[in-house]
Amino acid sequence: MLPDTFYHVYNRANGSENLFRCPENYRYFLQQWVKYTSPIADTWAFCLLPNHFHFLIRIKNEEKLNSFAKNKFSSSNKSKSATLSKGLKPLERVVSLQFSHFFNSYSQANNRMFSRRGSLFIPNFKKKEITSDAYMATIIQYIHHNPIHHGFTNELEEWPHCSYKTLLSIKKTFLNRKELIEWFGDTVTFKKAHVDTIPDVRHLEKHLT
Repeated sequence: MLPDTFYHVYNRANGSENLFRCPENYRYFLQQWVKYTSPIADTWAFCLLPNHFHFLIRIKNEEKLNSFAKNKFSSSNKSKSATLSKGLKPLERVVSLQFSHFFNSYSQANNRMFSRRGSLFIPNFKKKEITSDAYMATIIQYIHHNPIHHGFTNELEEWPHCSYKTLLSIKKTFLNRKELIEWFGDTVTFKKAHVDTIPDVRHLEKHLT
């Protein structure tokens, strides 16, 4: 993934398993997400459902990635980091490593909690670059409508594991709330966009596979 670029990041559980079986799973997943991705990306929106997740992120700029890499990868572990994600450019490798650490940390904790073995996630999580303002708006709306599309709720505000309600609140958050709301204009326009423009979920999901 490239510096200073928006991506829709998503993945699902292996087979018929669930990623999240209890409230603690959702909480810990976000805790680890912030721990591992906040140094390399800003999170704008997200939605967690029992067997899959969606995030809208913006990879940090080259200066911030270089600063993080300089502090993170000392001479003692350079050789280890270099063996992972071979073929990637240095800054892309930094991003790739952080995502790898995130998925591994959650999988290991989940395996311990439920006495399971094997891969929890489908290998090679998906990442789609956001290439236009129209695509950006569609992805944000799609992420927030996911719980409705999958039948978990009838209202955007009711699903607790989604960024929609948090973005409209004033409580402390790891999200880039101010920038996202300003991207729409204000909270009124943000809410109106979600009500007036229901994303074509089936068409979009076909594109994402």
